[in-house]
Amino acid sequence: MCLKRSNFGVISFYPLPGGTNNLINWHRRSVYQSSATNQGTKMTDSKYFTTTKKGEIFELKAELNSDKKEKKKEAVKKVIASMTVGKDVSALFPDVVNCMQTDNLELKKLVYLYLMNYAKSQPDMAIMAVNTFVKDCEDPNPLIRALAVRTMGCIRVDKITEYLCEPLRKCLKDEDPYVRKTAAVCVAKLHDINAQLVEDQGFLDTLKDLISDSNPMVVANAVAALSEIAESHPSSNLLDLNPQSINKLLTALNECTEWGQIFILDCLANYMPKDDREAQSICERVTPRLSHANSAVVLSAVKVLMKFMEMLSKDLDYYSTLLKKLAPPLVTLLSAEPELQYVALRNINLIVQKRPEILKHEMKVFFVKYNDPIYVKLEKLDIMIRLASQANIAQVLAELKEYATEVDVDFVRKAVRAIGRCAIKVEQSAERCVSTLLDLIQTKVNYVVQEAIVVIKDIFRKYPNKYESVIATLCENLDSLDEPEARAAMIWIVGEYAERIDNADELLESFLEGFHDESTQVQLQLLTAIVKLFLKKPTETQELVQQVLSLATQDSDNPDLRDRGYIYWRLLSTDPVAAKEVVLAEKPLISEETDLIEPTLLDELICYIGTLASVYHKPPSAFVEGSRGVVHKSLPPRTGSSESAESPEAAPTGAPPSEQPAVIPAQGDLLGDLLNLDLGPPVSGPPLTTAPVQMGAVDLLGGGLDSLVCQGPRGDVSGSPAMGGANFAAPPTGTMPANMGAPIGGGLGDLFDLAGGVGTLSGSYVAPKAVWLPAMKAKGLEISGTFSRQVGSISMDLLLTNKALQVMSDFAIQFNRNSFGLAPAAPLQVHAPLSPNQTVEISLPLNTVGSVMKMDPLNNLQVAVKNNIDVFYFSTLYPLHILFVEDGKMERQMFLATWKDIPNENEAQFQIKDCPLNAEAVSSKLQGSNIFTIAKRNVEGQDMLYQSLKLTNGIWVLAELRVQPGNPTFTLSLKCRAPEVSQHVYQAYETILKN
Repeated sequence: MCLKRSNFGVISFYPLPGGTNNLINWHRRSVYQSSATNQGTKMTDSKYFTTTKKGEIFELKAELNSDKKEKKKEAVKKVIASMTVGKDVSALFPDVVNCMQTDNLELKKLVYLYLMNYAKSQPDMAIMAVNTFVKDCEDPNPLIRALAVRTMGCIRVDKITEYLCEPLRKCLKDEDPYVRKTAAVCVAKLHDINAQLVEDQGFLDTLKDLISDSNPMVVANAVAALSEIAESHPSSNLLDLNPQSINKLLTALNECTEWGQIFILDCLANYMPKDDREAQSICERVTPRLSHANSAVVLSAVKVLMKFMEMLSKDLDYYSTLLKKLAPPLVTLLSAEPELQYVALRNINLIVQKRPEILKHEMKVFFVKYNDPIYVKLEKLDIMIRLASQANIAQVLAELKEYATEVDVDFVRKAVRAIGRCAIKVEQSAERCVSTLLDLIQTKVNYVVQEAIVVIKDIFRKYPNKYESVIATLCENLDSLDEPEARAAMIWIVGEYAERIDNADELLESFLEGFHDESTQVQLQLLTAIVKLFLKKPTETQELVQQVLSLATQDSDNPDLRDRGYIYWRLLSTDPVAAKEVVLAEKPLISEETDLIEPTLLDELICYIGTLASVYHKPPSAFVEGSRGVVHKSLPPRTGSSESAESPEAAPTGAPPSEQPAVIPAQGDLLGDLLNLDLGPPVSGPPLTTAPVQMGAVDLLGGGLDSLVCQGPRGDVSGSPAMGGANFAAPPTGTMPANMGAPIGGGLGDLFDLAGGVGTLSGSYVAPKAVWLPAMKAKGLEISGTFSRQVGSISMDLLLTNKALQVMSDFAIQFNRNSFGLAPAAPLQVHAPLSPNQTVEISLPLNTVGSVMKMDPLNNLQVAVKNNIDVFYFSTLYPLHILFVEDGKMERQMFLATWKDIPNENEAQFQIKDCPLNAEAVSSKLQGSNIFTIAKRNVEGQDMLYQSLKLTNGIWVLAELRVQPGNPTFTLSLKCRAPEVSQHVYQAYETILKN
């Protein structure tokens, strides 16, 4: 058997030889086999590998130019042997090419093999062989014609590709089917080298015509080639299947090789029948493939049937007949070698989750054999639980109890857990399962006892107030528990049923002695259990609860533990009744099957049965590298069935792929499993505005800002529309929350007030004022300033200094058009004339509703200031973070969709150096300037912060910030639909983080 990997990244289990990639190894094997046959009695080919003569290349050159055909053939064999063991024999290229002019098929094969190996390194020399190729494509012998076109397709040299078109066109219409089938595969190879050439030459249309060919192998290879091309161009509808072409494929299916059958079946699986009658007709013609000897053909047939069964009504007799026919071939797959068994079991696992009725009577074939490898045992165990029902539970439990006495520790643990899962799944068996678990606890085998306690906790959750009589037995084994999960389970049981356990306080106190040495899981469970105990027995356990709250809050570094401790402490100190309602609330029953694959993902995986996706239980997009398009597959909707009304997910899963955009990030950006999202359409969220800045000609206004400031005789600008004036309202101040009451212990009174900081709204970073207009350039008026943003309002904070000898008055200000439409929101108000050597501070409110024009640089602002002396002009650069709005936190799913949607060429990467902050400090500091952290992950010791921000004009910027603890250099990746803002966003990051 062989693993075959297509461009799609999906691997199928196919037989050798055959397929689109029968390249060098296939040639070598065939050449040596034919050589061995011909030379049979003379000698073996090993002699070609044993020569140790000096000057070997020279000798070979002489032999290659010999007049004797036999000597020439021997020489070429020696060359191929040297090439095989890694020697460089490229110097013999011209001499070997000269040997192509021969009628001897064996010699021709050897020369072609050499050409394929060295043509790429010697493209100019390879051109010498073109004439022979073209001539061989018209040879009377079909084997030579096919060999020539196959070899030309394998030589990936652009110069040769140009000469390949005419011979290929002839071979595609050759009278011999062997030549046509070889040429069909050659089209796929040529498309991989030069897709445009294939389309221009019309080879794709010729390939489509070959689907109607009279020879089944030609049909199979045409389908294989079109499928391969379609995978690299998922948007193109190359395999435009219709009932007529499907009929031709089904006819060819019975007569072609197993390799061809697999390609045709995979192609059929992508077809959507128009109604249930057509689906049934296809199923009837595919069903005989289930009895094929090759496992890959069987799984491909199962895939087609599983997909089309969706369209059949369950009331049909044929539906139940088909279910019965599917079981035997799946069972037969389990008699193969262990590796194939594992692949079959992983596929059966999916089938059982989708349609358990197929194998419900076949439980025994999944019983574990003593010599099964562990990976097969564990997979069989999983399927046994999925098939467990009231009818077979006795058999299953007897088996599982037997497994629990095995020597393999991992397998025993899984077996004990399986008993618990059976109890939860089949209610009638719960009592028997609990009895079996108690028997296993009596064995006193440490790891068996611990696993049993973990699953009994789940049984208590599923069946409350039913099996609590076993608690005493569990408590006897308290001292032997050393695994965190088992200790946590036991603590949960003691806390949950504290009123039934006389010495519950002593038992929990024994765990408390080594509290700081316990794992977080145990600490959290212990904290909750003691609070439960306190609420049930308050008078006896007050000291115990104070002790655990103190350990959790004052002595712990774990934020989860500390937060839970504080919440319990505050609840208990303010409202014990509310605490009781929260902590002792009725818990929901746990579900029967917690490890089932999510339905939409399961439907997609059913469409990939027989491929690597069905072994990983992940869609191809989750593990296939590269950016080639991946089309999400889904099962067809049910038609003509009563089930369509019961199945809410039937409708969406049948939608065409175009309606289900894939939210899958590129391989390098680590976002694929960041948010663990379903692969559905993105939720509605903020509008994805493309860069709204106007890209018209930059208006530099010729001689300064004359057209901007409408001057009268004394430079009066009061008539300018930008100076009209809305009154600027002061930003609202935050209010502090009322104190929420002190808890029991001292020193915690300020716990939930956080020093009165809750509710106050900190503004973004404000740079110190800089001189924008020196006095010597403005007749004695000096202007310093900075920009700030506080609670959604932008301000220009100005410092006006009069360094002249006369009083200044009648101040006004106006901005030129700019990239983000910044404009004054109110007049520049200097309430009293500015005397010599006097300074006044003014905060000028700004808005972003002014005229827009793209500036260079983008954050350039040109300003005109007028007073009673003159009009003065200056320009300044505003920091971009004053434009980051407060609603810039993107929803997680929208973040992932947008990151994928923005082209990779729009991504920019920067380094932020000399910044000795940790991830929490970075996130907090950036949030003050409206850069919001959507999610945080730790990958190989690096903290990855995924952040979003939104500019006032609606442009979203997405960021990935990598923070390596102890390394003051951060890596910032930015993605934006208007990439020209990325540089300025990076500068904003640097400014905020370094100040």
